[in-house]
Formats: sequence, C-alpha cells, structure tokens
Amino acid sequence: MDKPTFPPYLALFIGVLAVSTSAIFVKLASAPAPIIATYRLVFSVLLTLPLAFLTRGVWREIVTLGRKQWLLAACSGAFLASHFLLWFESLRYTSVASSTVLVTLQPLFAFVGAYFLFGERLHLLALSGGFLAIAGSVVIGWGDFRLGGMALWGDILALLGAVTVTGYFLIGQYIRKDMSLSAYTLLVYTITSLFLVGYDLLLGIPLVGYPAADWGWFFCLALFPTLLGHTLFNWAIKWLSTSTISMSILGEPVGTAILAYFILGEVLSLPQWIGGAVILGGIFLFIRYNTPQKGRETNEAAFTSQEKPA
Repeated sequence: MDKPTFPPYLALFIGVLAVSTSAIFVKLASAPAPIIATYRLVFSVLLTLPLAFLTRGVWREIVTLGRKQWLLAACSGAFLASHFLLWFESLRYTSVASSTVLVTLQPLFAFVGAYFLFGERLHLLALSGGFLAIAGSVVIGWGDFRLGGMALWGDILALLGAVTVTGYFLIGQYIRKDMSLSAYTLLVYTITSLFLVGYDLLLGIPLVGYPAADWGWFFCLALFPTLLGHTLFNWAIKWLSTSTISMSILGEPVGTAILAYFILGEVLSLPQWIGGAVILGGIFLFIRYNTPQKGRETNEAAFTSQEKPA
C-alpha cells in the first residue's frame, strides 16, 4: 500500500471538527429532513465534480469498475442515504445532544463488524479506551435523554443511524484499498443523491419552494461536514480502520455541544463538561494503543486475493 501524503490522524481531527457542525446546520434549516439530506448530497456532488475533472483517470476508473465494486458502491450509497434520513429525522424529535450522542455510538457496531469482516483484534488498552469514550458520550447526553413520547422515537432513529453509517464505513474500508478518493467520493455521493431524490419523489415531498436561508444551510452541510468531514474520513480510511474512524467521531458530540451553546443557546451542563473530558481521554487511549494486528492484515490479503483472477 502506498504511503499517505498527509498525516491520516490530522485529517481525522479536521474531519471531526467539520462534522461537529452537521447537527447545528440541520437544526437551523426549516425544510423536511429528507430534503435537507437530499440537497446536502446533491450540493456535495456538484462541489466534487470539478475535482473529478481535474484529476486524471477518475472517469476511466469509474467506468472500468467490476460488477462487485459497483454493487458495493451502491450498498455504500444506500447506507449513507439511510444514515442521513434517520439521523436528520431524529433531530426533529429529540435534542441535539441526545441525537448526536446516540448516532456516534457507532464504534459498538464497528468493533463487531471489523472483527468479523477484517479480523481486527484490538489491544486491551485500546478497547478500554473505546468503551471509556463511549461512556463519556452517554454522560454528555444522559441528562438530556427523555424517556417516552416522540423523544424516545427520535432516540431510536438516531441509534439506527449509527448502525447504517457503520455499514457505510465498513464497505468504504474494503473498496477504498484499490479505489482513488476522487472516484470513490464522486460515485458514492452520486448514488446516495439518487437514493435520496427517489425517496423524496416516492413520498411526494416537494423538491423546491423552501426559504432562501435553507439553501444556504444545504450548501454549508455539503461544504463542511460532507466535503471537509466525510470526504476526509473516506481518504483516511485507506490507511486507518473503521474502528479508528468511528472512535474519533466520538469527539463530535464535544464539538457539537460547544457549537450548540454559542449558536443555539443550549446550556453546557457539568455532565457535558465531564463527558467531554472522558471522551477525549478515551480517544487518546484508543489511538495510542490501537496498532495493526496480524489478523486484520491476513484477512485483507485474503479479500484482495479473491479479486485477482486465478
């Protein structure tokens, strides 16, 4: 595998800062959740196209993909579309803190998926750091969790959003090994957009007629949490595991809570300060002791060999 031209962990840090703005922009927009998700991806595709035209070999790479790569890319797009629909809808029923905490519990699913699909075995201290960070996330949202009513429904939607985004990253970890960032990003974002537009048309949700301010928030969602967030994750996942990406995203509730304080006027409580410190400590432990294991390398080699003709 070629060496990265930029430190992957620094890219991860920038990506987490960028995705921390996502819930804020969704809250500020007044359009239905499916429309917010749709235009977030449509604008992302439009912003990605110039890079695809400027990068040599992108279109050739896309049209020469095998059937398996197309199928995996379609599944990745479906998972990402489902993630945005579930998470954005959850913000209509529960608070920013509760929704963001639950949707970033994806490491629980990433640990299991990465073990069975890639044979990843985590160092005990890394695993301890992972669960410590998850505990910190729960501390941040605990006082904000409301049992019963529509708030509980919003919490369930956010948790399902965590499951679907884990599927998106697991597929990305596999196919990004042999696919360039520009080709993968353009293809998956386009497929995701098509899924979301189809969903809107199926439900009869109008695609136009929204306030001018909403279009600004759609663009911000495409530029910051998608292009500076998810795209950096897609780049880093070539060198880092899904578990590492998912663990780092646990820093999102910390950034979101701070932004919600300044922009939405949501008060930062003592549990949120404590939880934030615990999350950062857990992420540090995980990254410090999460070293590649032989099991992962062996499984990835096996997957790669299946792609090559006999």
